[in-house]
Amino acid sequence: MVPMSSTDFSVQDKDHALRTARESIQHGLTHGMALSVDTTVFSDNLRQTLACFVTLHKDNQLRGCIGSLKAHQPLIKDIAEHAFAAAFQDPRFPPLSQSEFDALDIDISVLSKPAPMTFTNEEDLLTQIQPFTDGLILEHGYHRGTFLPSVWEQLPEKKAFLNQLKVKAGLSSDWWHDDVKISRYETIMFE
Repeated sequence: MVPMSSTDFSVQDKDHALRTARESIQHGLTHGMALSVDTTVFSDNLRQTLACFVTLHKDNQLRGCIGSLKAHQPLIKDIAEHAFAAAFQDPRFPPLSQSEFDALDIDISVLSKPAPMTFTNEEDLLTQIQPFTDGLILEHGYHRGTFLPSVWEQLPEKKAFLNQLKVKAGLSSDWWHDDVKISRYETIMFE
């Protein structure tokens, strides 16, 4: 996996990304849709085809998180769409209200391209996982789940991290099958 460098994004890039996310949520409150972004007014870095997740917190509690694992459009457009979706379309939460808007903290996780991992069994996989660095994608049949690297803050032990990822994918925490596919990725955080 090629490491990503946070130095590729300037302070101005990060500010523009976070401002766009906030403006897209405000636009959603007013117009019921994501902000339409003119990508030509942003830096080359923000026009790259990259995937991201936008995470919302209110009073240090998760308030929404939506994103994509595969890059398919300019990053700044992905940010605007995922910010709107995190605020209004995350099925775990009711749509955001205007009264909550000022209390929101917004984080953007820009993902590297996921890299498939090779392992012989669950124990081998656990030895390869890098806590606080790796985001993981688990796939088996119709089951799929991901945890961003930021989830390590709540689940700092490898086994607990993997077990909860299984649960998120709709499997039991003690489930294991040799055909499971695990990929990892890294993120650059804008906060």
